[in-house]
Amino acid sequence: MQVQIVKLEIFVPESHFEAVRVALQQEDAGHIGNYDSCLSTTQVQGYWRPLEGADPYDGEVGVLCSAPELKIEVCCRVEKLPQTLYAVKAAHPYEEPVINVLPLLATGLSEL
Repeated sequence: MQVQIVKLEIFVPESHFEAVRVALQQEDAGHIGNYDSCLSTTQVQGYWRPLEGADPYDGEVGVLCSAPELKIEVCCRVEKLPQTLYAVKAAHPYEEPVINVLPLLATGLSEL
């Protein structure tokens, strides 16, 4: 079975959620059957330490940092993945945004 849909997990500060949400919608991510703009969010606590040469959005080089973030979960068709990732990165404030791409076998019972 060839994977046609992936799930994106995107970690973003709450202040930039709307910009990322709009970027996802414009690329038709979250389109499931007769619905579009389908996504979910979870509040998480992010941790990172910027290394020498980094230009962090938040925090300072060499110091372990922590801040609340949102984890966005959304489905995306594989053929739209490159432009969707490009759009998310353009709307995202982080120098190195965390975007996990997970293959899915199905998004709902209608696809089984």
